[in-house]
Amino acid sequence: MIEVVAAPGDLERDAILAPLVAFNDAAVGPTERHPIAILIRADDGAIVGGLWGMVSYRWLFVQYLVVPASMRGHGHGSALMLAAECEAKRLDCVGLWLDTFSFQARGFYEKLGYGCFGRIDDYPPGEARFFLSKRIS
Repeated sequence: MIEVVAAPGDLERDAILAPLVAFNDAAVGPTERHPIAILIRADDGAIVGGLWGMVSYRWLFVQYLVVPASMRGHGHGSALMLAAECEAKRLDCVGLWLDTFSFQARGFYEKLGYGCFGRIDDYPPGEARFFLSKRIS
């Protein structure tokens, strides 16, 4: 039976992911899956931005990078990415990868040495999604 779930949650995700992880681990060996969080805090301690990622198969996937508009242009994004690269090296990663939209920060990542390895046009319509990576070892 095939079922479309109107409001899927962690239960459905985990049920789908478990056999996929088992299959992948059987094919290439198990991997450590390690979340990464590098934060930007305001003077009052509130989290106002940062970087969220996941290490697996010796690569760090940068899933989210946010610098508040008021803090942009002061090196915070570069500092977050440098910290992520240092953490990836500490965890013996081969490299980092990420995706960004055409209206976001492709040029920023390319200035940091990331190269584009893929793109999806019209995602969202009229724009593009880019996939970038950087080897560090």
